[in-house]
Amino acid sequence: MSMTVESVERPETETGGCGGCGGHATSPGGETPETPRERVNRRWNEIMQETRVAQTGVQILFGFLLSVAFTPLFHDLGTFDHAVYVITVVSGAAATASLIAPVSIHRFLSGQRMKDEMVEVAHRLMMGGMALLAVTIGCTLFLILHVVLPGLTAKLLVGAVMLWFALSWYALPLWLRRRSAHRAARRNPS
Repeated sequence: MSMTVESVERPETETGGCGGCGGHATSPGGETPETPRERVNRRWNEIMQETRVAQTGVQILFGFLLSVAFTPLFHDLGTFDHAVYVITVVSGAAATASLIAPVSIHRFLSGQRMKDEMVEVAHRLMMGGMALLAVTIGCTLFLILHVVLPGLTAKLLVGAVMLWFALSWYALPLWLRRRSAHRAARRNPS
């Protein structure tokens, strides 16, 4: 199969960055721009590094979640807590699948000259996997705090932690991207 020329030849400043992580094509210091091939290779290597970090976290959390059902106290939990547990395990499994998928994609498509497509799909899977991981962490935290703390306290704490996830994982990067685009627009008015 052939590589998508459109996405390889567009400069990163035009596409809004490397599939979500910001532009690296040129530095403010005036370094030599990357070739399209260098850029796609760098983007792929970055995704693989990020995948390693995310996979480790989700696999440890998922392993912990699977063991919870076999503890004696699990059977004493009510129907609501069992429902939260099921949602947590399913979202953890889905996060695991999304975050490991780029490795499988690479194995199946390696050598097919599809790295541009692989980078785009892996980026989307990573974004979805991170959202599912946030849900898994939130549900895990809620399940634990709901058992330990009375009433509204658990919900407020989980809400605060999930707000922090939303701000640090999503709002902050989007704000930084927008700020960078505004700076670039001021430097290079059309």
